[in-house]
Amino acid sequence: MKVVILYDRIAKQGTSPDHSDALVQAEAVGRALKDLGHESVDMTFSMDVKEFIKEVKEAYPQLVFNLVESVEGHGRLIHFPASILDLLAIPYTGAPADALYLTSSKILTKKILSAAGIPTPPYYAPEDLKAKSIPIEGPYIVKSVWEHASVGLEGSSVLAVKSSGQLLAEMERRRNQLGGDCFAEQFIDGREFNLSLLASSEGPEVLPPAEMRFVDYPPGKWKVVGYKAKWDEASFESLHTQRSFEFPRSERPLLQNLMDITRRCWHLFGLAGYARVDFRVDEKNQPWVLEINVNPCLSPDAGFVAAASQAGLSYRQVVERIIQDSVVHYA
Repeated sequence: MKVVILYDRIAKQGTSPDHSDALVQAEAVGRALKDLGHESVDMTFSMDVKEFIKEVKEAYPQLVFNLVESVEGHGRLIHFPASILDLLAIPYTGAPADALYLTSSKILTKKILSAAGIPTPPYYAPEDLKAKSIPIEGPYIVKSVWEHASVGLEGSSVLAVKSSGQLLAEMERRRNQLGGDCFAEQFIDGREFNLSLLASSEGPEVLPPAEMRFVDYPPGKWKVVGYKAKWDEASFESLHTQRSFEFPRSERPLLQNLMDITRRCWHLFGLAGYARVDFRVDEKNQPWVLEINVNPCLSPDAGFVAAASQAGLSYRQVVERIIQDSVVHYA
């Protein structure tokens, strides 16, 4: 089968680690496709839509392996490539365009989760706080609405504010570094879990749950899996944030609850191929969905691949399952 591996166009200079990781993913997927007997060609997506349409038509692929996580650094445009491929009637892997759009906006995601009765932390957008003064209690974490990969997210993003005006001022101050739009979410000072899903012939398989454990964090340091923890290997945050798949038997009810919610999210948003749901769990063992990543990183050292390995799946088997799901979807 002829497969186009599609990913973000990478700048030659000043590329951040989260963007350059696209090349690592493309290379790994390419090797797996070759091992599976497929022919592949790399292709990047940019704002030049006409050029992309021309290029992809000339390649004449039977399938596009969609690794796009942003368009020229803009996470809010992640659905563009999929929408164009839909227009061209070219099959592609992973989530459909509408699911990509719905989950790219963390606020829209939270509204859909809340409407479905799935717990997600309360939040405020800037316009909410501009409309009226609102009593604020407890810490809030300021996040980008559109950007993923923990862009602009660190322990300093958690604010122990005492008024809605103070929170609004902080959101306005951080707006640019968070991609232009941000919101404040009530910070759940608890445990963090990532649950990955992989399509199968029997429906989505929830891979072994992973907990991101904060080891030897000093008192007063907020426990956040931020940008440094993910992309700066020499940082304190990276060295002291450890992924674990080991849990005592007493944790089984919690893990089952997390797995059940994860499956609900898959069906609620109409996901496909593979996905990841991120949680915080408070001191009462109440899970809260933070966000849904519908095309999570497929680098060999990424959390998704680690979860698949725990399930006894090789990288090649993961890629094969993703391809098989797209073939069934477009049959």
